Amino acid sequence: QLPAGSLQLTLYQYKTCPFCSKVRAFLDYHGLPYEIVEVNPIMRKEIKFSSYRKVPILLANAGSPLQLNDSSVIISAIKTYLVSRRNSLEEIVSFYPPVKTVTEKGKEVMEYENKYWLMLDEKETKRVYPVKEVRVEEMKWRKWADDWLVHLISPNVYRTPKEALASFDYIVREGKFGTLEGLFAKYVGAVAMFFVSKRLKKRHNLRDDVREDLYEAVNEWVKAVGKHRLFMGGKQPNLADLAVYGVLRVMEGLEAFDDMMAHTKIQPWYQRMEEVIQ
Repeated sequence: QLPAGSLQLTLYQYKTCPFCSKVRAFLDYHGLPYEIVEVNPIMRKEIKFSSYRKVPILLANAGSPLQLNDSSVIISAIKTYLVSRRNSLEEIVSFYPPVKTVTEKGKEVMEYENKYWLMLDEKETKRVYPVKEVRVEEMKWRKWADDWLVHLISPNVYRTPKEALASFDYIVREGKFGTLEGLFAKYVGAVAMFFVSKRLKKRHNLRDDVREDLYEAVNEWVKAVGKHRLFMGGKQPNLADLAVYGVLRVMEGLEAFDDMMAHTKIQPWYQRMEEVIQ
């Protein structure tokens, strides 16, 4: 429990972004109050203060203002702060340094070291992770959510022209667009993303029917949780549960989500996650 008002949080997001949804799932589960600033995805003037131009961005004030970037860094840093009150949030964030790397195609990208680690001492680690395997498992599946699961969302929600239009209708309805921007985004964006999803399918070596990859991934997750645990974290969700739920949740209300619920074994776990987060 944190003293009231001791951690002031503002989340800059796109509501339908899976990485932003992961952060919201984490904050909601831990009962942390936060303000939301919905960012216009075209102009992005809401984040013009930041040299880092992606969302989510979390502005955190625990005595001094601080900007946290990257969904997994945000989650690891805030969780470390909640568990260990020895270090200031500023010091904790310094344990996740940004590093510029170059991809095979020569593109410069920003990565963050240690982003799946909680920076705890031995005693705190024992409290959160009674056995080493629990920590290893959580980190593995958090990374899986970022490196694999998240890449199945776009090819599935933009799979057909009809699905692409329904997805953009949802994005425009939930996002922050002007009237003309919204119309432009809905129709031009839907066409563009239909073709982009084909490129993503090729890039990530997905099958012709991308639903099969989604079903396989989701069932792989359910199998990893197992029949004898409510969540991967046991009786309560851990950071991997929250990450996977946050990613899948952005498909709610779309055909891909309904298909996933009908053709995989995810529903019982998903409903338990909804209950504990709400």
